[in-house]
This record gives sequence, structure tokens and C-alpha cells, in this order.
Amino acid sequence: MKIGIVIPGGVDRSGRERVVPALLWLIESIARRHDLHVFVLDYYPEPCSYRLLGAAVHDLGAVSGIRGMRGVRRFSIRRRLSAALAIHGPFDVLHAYWGIAGIVTAWSSARPGTSGTPVLVTCDSGEFVRCDDIDYGLQRRWVDRQAVRSMARAATTVTVPSQFMQRLASSLGIEPVVVPVGVDVSRFPRVDRADGPPWRLIRVASLNRVKDYPTLLHALAHLVGQRQDVHLDIVGEDTLGGEVQAMADNLGLNPHVTFHGAQPTDRVSALYARAHLNLVSSRHESANVTVLEAACTGLPTVGTSVGYVADWAPGAAVAVPIQDPLALAAAVQGLLHDPQERARIAANARAWAVAHDSEWTAHRFEQLYADAVLTRR
Repeated sequence: MKIGIVIPGGVDRSGRERVVPALLWLIESIARRHDLHVFVLDYYPEPCSYRLLGAAVHDLGAVSGIRGMRGVRRFSIRRRLSAALAIHGPFDVLHAYWGIAGIVTAWSSARPGTSGTPVLVTCDSGEFVRCDDIDYGLQRRWVDRQAVRSMARAATTVTVPSQFMQRLASSLGIEPVVVPVGVDVSRFPRVDRADGPPWRLIRVASLNRVKDYPTLLHALAHLVGQRQDVHLDIVGEDTLGGEVQAMADNLGLNPHVTFHGAQPTDRVSALYARAHLNLVSSRHESANVTVLEAACTGLPTVGTSVGYVADWAPGAAVAVPIQDPLALAAAVQGLLHDPQERARIAANARAWAVAHDSEWTAHRFEQLYADAVLTRR
């Protein structure tokens, strides 16, 4: 088949810097068996094309000068995507990843010359949520809510990566197919860990509002106050200009936390390997691939009840309410001092992650692509 994947970004030509690893693994798997073109909506300053992992990548170029003008910006992206699809098509099927890509792709696929190309949309972000206090989610504004509904109606199939996201979609009258977006298990080998203390904790996530680092740091401060010998490794790009580091300093946590910044996959895997618990403090996660990465190494997760943590608890993860640092600290302390429960949760999580790896995901999407083409015919 000739397949077009549409994404906002995450496939830098380096294949290493500013990438979304799960997307790269999916692209690499599909490109082995199909003629794959990847359309990037708004990343490089100027339009360009290049080869990456067997796929042809077409970056449409940044939409400059109108970033604050939501409707105008989307219209400009739609128009450029329609032109690119006409140049490089026709396609048997289009697959849009994340809400904004889905919104513009559903519109573009219905334009003259596309012949009603089937469109799959994967909702793997804040498409179905509303967090007004941190300006997050596509359910905050009327125009975005209508755009998400129109996208869902126009799409041949809507997929989500977790049952947690499926419930959110269903509450809006959208009935998606659950397709977990797996990881390359070979990148995260299982390791045997010596018990603490000292105990090593890890959080892998960009430093932004939705990841809720205040809850995480206050939980760590409570653990330190309880004289727990813990150290937290934080891995992720800082989008808040040092705000999280300043909070750690104010809480007196500098001896107990290390900020590593964004790191490549091999370095992240090594950090998982020396940790005893993976932590999630997010206000929202559609799934959270880092939970899968940690699980592959045999590392269990304690986190807020979102994404995979919500799906897996209590058998393969420990879940606590969002924005509750005391509950998070108590769950961490309890699991650190219960090696049998830690081992049970880690084994269950790893079995699930291995069974739903990146190759499994690629084959499942290929089935949906074939179904969409047959339905169209």
C-alpha cells in the first residue's frame, strides 16, 4: 500500500534530536512493508524532503507570523497539506497522528482530487480533556470542540492508545478503537536490580504544566521529610525556563534530585536500569510510552490515575489521584518497602509491554489500513 502519515513533528532528520521515539519505531516498521510518506506540518523553517528509516519525509515548513491566530494558522496548514498530498499522492490511506494533525487531514482528504481517501486518526494527547488553569486540552474552546467532533465524524477510524482515553472519547460520543502504541523492546533490556536503600526514583517527561512537577516535588519533599533515602532523576526537555529547578531549590531538594535534560533513548534506558521505581505525576496522559519503556526493563510504575497507569492498576501499576502529593509519596514509600509486590507489578507490566511492542502496533495499524481500503471500495 501507499500510506501517508501526517504528524506535527517529532521526526527530525537526525533521527535522534527532538524526536518521538515511538513514532520513529512505528514509521520504521511500516516502511519495511509499504511505500510510506510522512508529512510534517510545522517544524523546519522552510519546506524540505528527506529520507528517514525507509520513509520519505516531507516537511511543509513553519507557519511563520500567525502563531497566535488559531483559525488562520490551521487554514494555512490545511491548504499546504492539501497541495502536498496532491503532489505526492494518490494514497491508499492516510493516518493522522494527534488531534491537530487529525483535524487538518480530515479536511484535506475531502478536498477535490483526493477521491475520499480513507483517514485514520490517532488521538494520543489532550483531544478529549479540558484543564483551564494550565491552558491544556482541545475541549476548552468551542471552536476546538467542534473541530474534534468534525474530525471524528470525517475519519474512517479513530484510534486511541489506552482504555483510559477510550472512556474519555466515549463521554463525548466518539467510539474509538484501542491500539496501544508500543516500544522497541530491544532498546530497553530487562535488568536485575539490587534493593535499596539508597532508593533511586525516575521521572521521564518534558518539564511542562500538564506533567505537574509541583505534585512530584512535593511528594519527594515528603519522602525526604520521612527520612527516606531517595534520589530522583528527572529526564526531559525544560519548557518552563528553570521554574521546576527553582522549586526544587526552594524545597531544599537539591541533594535529592538531578535534572538531566532531554536525553537520547540509550541514555534513558541506562537511567531506567539503575532505578527502583518509575514515577508519573501528570494531570493527563493519553497513554504514556515511558511507562512501557520502564516496564520493559523490569521497572514498576507508581503514578497518577491517567493513561496506562489507570489501565494497569492495581495488577501492573500503582495508581493515585491527580494533584495529591501525599498519596503519591505514600504509594512510593509503600512499594519501596514491599519487594514482593514490586516484583509482581514489574512482571505483569513487562509481560504486557512485550506483548504490545512496536511491531505489534505496526501490524495492528496495517490491519486497520487494509480494512479502511476495503470499506472504501
